[in-house]
Amino acid sequence: MVAIVACSASLTLTSASSAAAADRSPQCVKVRKYFNKGHQRYVRLTNLCTKRTSCFTIVVPHQRNPHGSLPKGATKDIRYGTTDGSRALFVKNTPC
Repeated sequence: MVAIVACSASLTLTSASSAAAADRSPQCVKVRKYFNKGHQRYVRLTNLCTKRTSCFTIVVPHQRNPHGSLPKGATKDIRYGTTDGSRALFVKNTPC
């Protein structure tokens, strides 16, 4: 009886995680580093997907979140604010 309950619970968890993975876009955009140049803040991003363009949003507190896209396999420095403003919290992969 215990084996049947454990088996059915694991099937439920497996199907739920598969459904959640299907809803997410691929995690192609990767942060290489955050840095300042002069009085500007930058983040260096790389698109790890070699077959498609990927889109991203840079999450910055108390500001409009900059967004954009990277061509397949590209690395680019993205300016997102000044040193007077807040540093970016993270970069979120978004569907294009």
